[in-house]
Order: sequence, then structure tokens, then C-alpha cells
Amino acid sequence: MESVGNIVMYFIIAIAIIVFSVLTVTSRKILRSATYLLFVLFATAGIYFQIGYEFLGAVQIAVYAGGIMVLFVFSILLTSRPGNSAERLTAHKKWLGLTAAIAGVGVCGYSLLSYGELMARNMSVNLNVDIQRIGEALLSTDKWGYLLPFEAISILLLACIIGGVVIARKR
Repeated sequence: MESVGNIVMYFIIAIAIIVFSVLTVTSRKILRSATYLLFVLFATAGIYFQIGYEFLGAVQIAVYAGGIMVLFVFSILLTSRPGNSAERLTAHKKWLGLTAAIAGVGVCGYSLLSYGELMARNMSVNLNVDIQRIGEALLSTDKWGYLLPFEAISILLLACIIGGVVIARKR
């Protein structure tokens, strides 16, 4: 049984994720938006820590909140002036975005509800996967291992950083 403190903490983190996610996509200043995204990533790591996946929470902070956000901010500073703000949206684009958001919420809600019904019918499915099996799958080199794609992504990120430096040097 979960304690009341864990449930309250979960709701605080969930509300922080929702608020900072909305601020990320509605902010007109790009560096501020990247900072809000950083807060979302930290809060997601908080959820991982709360459910007992310390390794996954540490990876979330180290890889996403650390490395990827540094790459985002580096790219933003190289490609645009941070003081510039985005152009104002027209009414047509606002309604189109609102329609797309409502449709996305509808599709996600339908898929969650239908998945819940599927799980209720088939309770014999065991979804408990320990972190050791996830780590072995990520770092293994066998047929279903993910080490090669992981290394390919790291080379891609390195190429992006080198490309950003080359573009910055031309200015």
C-alpha cells in the first residue's frame, strides 16, 4: 500500500510536468522554452526515482537533462539570436493547432481506454520488467541488443555538434 506522501508527491510532480510542458510549447522566447523543457525532464526523472527506478532516473538526468539540453541550447545560440521572439500566430493557425490538440487528446484517450479494456480481459500478461534486463538489452551485442543503435546515435550527435561549430566559425 502506498503512503499518502508518495501519492501527494506524485501529483505535485505530475502537475509540474503538465505546467512546464504547456509553458514549453506556449513560450514565445526559445531559450525560455528550452528551460521549461529542462524542468519537464527533471520532473520526469523525479517520477522514475519515486517508482524505484534509480538507474533510469539517473540516465534521464545525465543523458536528457544534461547532454541533450546542452545540445539544444548550443544549437539555439548558434542558429538564432536568443533575444528574438517568435512571430505571432494568426487566428487560423491557432484554431488549427487547437483542433489538432483536441484530436490528439481524443486519440490518446481512446487508445488508453481500449488498452485498459484489453488488460482487464487478459490479466495473465506480466509487464514487470526489472532494470537489470533493460540494461542488458541496451548494452548487449546479440541479435536483439541495442548497443549498435546507441553508438550510432552518439556518432550522430557528435556530427551535429561538429556541424554547429563549423556553421558558427563561418560567421
